[in-house]
Amino acid sequence: MADLSFERPLIELRKKIEELKRFTHLEGIDFSNEIEELEKKAKDLEQQIYGKMTSWQKTQIARLPQRPTTLDYIERIFTDFIELHGDRAFGDDKAIVGGIAKFNGIPVTVIGHQKGRDTKENIYRNFGMPHPEGYRKALRLMQQADKFNRPIICFIDTPGAYPGIGAEERGQSEAIARNLREMALFQVPMICIVIGEGGSGGALALGVGNYLYMLENTIYSVISPEGAATILWRDGSKAEKAANSMKITAQDLFHFGICDGIIPEPLGGAHKDVDFQSMQIKKYIEQGLKDLSALSREELVEHRYHKFRSIGEYVSII
Repeated sequence: MADLSFERPLIELRKKIEELKRFTHLEGIDFSNEIEELEKKAKDLEQQIYGKMTSWQKTQIARLPQRPTTLDYIERIFTDFIELHGDRAFGDDKAIVGGIAKFNGIPVTVIGHQKGRDTKENIYRNFGMPHPEGYRKALRLMQQADKFNRPIICFIDTPGAYPGIGAEERGQSEAIARNLREMALFQVPMICIVIGEGGSGGALALGVGNYLYMLENTIYSVISPEGAATILWRDGSKAEKAANSMKITAQDLFHFGICDGIIPEPLGGAHKDVDFQSMQIKKYIEQGLKDLSALSREELVEHRYHKFRSIGEYVSII
């Protein structure tokens, strides 16, 4: 597991607790009072560390390899999932997964970015960075959902769209732009959830929904902190400074009205308790679909239009 620098005092304290427990078991000496005191201290330190995280620290947690992925949530939240492949034009992009499933017995289409947990899996998934065929696959599945009146659930977790030459040759920007246009016009309920990184247009191509929810320790931005630091200060090592200035966390975006809800995470991050996290996400999907089910097909499009039209409102004083 990744060792984040701001977590190290807590990790060291927990090691001491485990050592005392092991010593108690082996030597038969009672250290229960000392262990109880250290566990209380660890609990207080945990609250102190995770209760006041900076934007950069949240970014680090959002990027953790052990964070639950789209497929982890699909397994726990949906039933009867059938994965569908290919864009019917070029190939199948493993960085985006999607298909048909049931949510509480209701047929839905579920789509999401998919990262890997180790080097081999990340290479297979292209580190969660889709090619144009990935976005075209997602669009194909969404068009099918619109045709058969199935709600669409999108999970967002990508550093951004793949910037390679092949992706550009096959129309990366056009594929993203087409997704934005088409998603705005679908006449079914659409719920988008940021479960890790929401990087630039690569994330937005799955993000034009009626509701956008974000997990508590996630980010959503037009550029990575490293990219912003390189542009602003010509120094990518100043990513922490950039992250803390960019307003990219779930809390920032909820304040600005871009995010419609913040889904609580277990203390320390979603990877600490995947089942708990899945149940929290499920609650938000249930409520979102319940609210949207009251709208007609035309009203769903209007709802989505007004959501995005209201972002960045300003007042002109003459």
